Amino acid sequence: MKLYAEERGAGEPLLLLTGLGYAIWSWQRQLPEWSREFRCIAVENRGSGRTPKPPGPYSIEELADDAAEALDGRRAHVAGFSMGGYIAQTLAVRRPELVDKLVLVCTATGGPGVVSTPAETAAAWQANAGRTPQEFARATMPLSFRPGWTDEHPEEFEQLLADRLEYPTPSECWRAQYDACLDWTARVTPVERIHAPTLVVHGDADRIVPYENGVELARRISGSRFEAVPGGGHLLFIEDAPRFNAMVTSFLTG
Repeated sequence: MKLYAEERGAGEPLLLLTGLGYAIWSWQRQLPEWSREFRCIAVENRGSGRTPKPPGPYSIEELADDAAEALDGRRAHVAGFSMGGYIAQTLAVRRPELVDKLVLVCTATGGPGVVSTPAETAAAWQANAGRTPQEFARATMPLSFRPGWTDEHPEEFEQLLADRLEYPTPSECWRAQYDACLDWTARVTPVERIHAPTLVVHGDADRIVPYENGVELARRISGSRFEAVPGGGHLLFIEDAPRFNAMVTSFLTG
């Protein structure tokens, strides 16, 4: 499937992959800076943003094939958060010739060792599953930040919510992506076959993908570098963009 994509900047290509139900807006605090160093290729997954929204089921493998098509044969650094990290891992395993360096943010790998989404978050998703995208986002998006962040930054949160809802993900597409995530994390992905230099970043206050998953992911990818972010939530790259941006830029240019 042809994904909606925006390309900015010059330099080595950097493919940016978003999480469940998210779109290019989620990289708004990275693109201005990273596009000074790289040719950023930000894409929106099938079912999200301005990309077509076919009915499910979807699979992470399909989403990885979509991402590969967006590269059009170009070798690139690849960064993905959450579900975007699943896609990035799959791309690195299936199409290693396309992946230079890999950045995996607040994500997990599959298999029996995966630590599930916390019960509080899963219950909130379930309780709001039948509501409109607007109602669902307002009720559940605060859980993507560290506890207290939305109370400390109410105006920023409202703007981020508005950005998310400019091109809302229909509930059936959110569910198709979610089911793809559940299917993928239930299976063992041979991430030991990833030889690309890899940076794994995870916050210890992540209420979507628990911190232990990042530790395990880094353990399974030989030679990877793990960066813990104390107090960081699932969207730590929004909470503290300057620190995150510098960390990733240093890794990709080093």
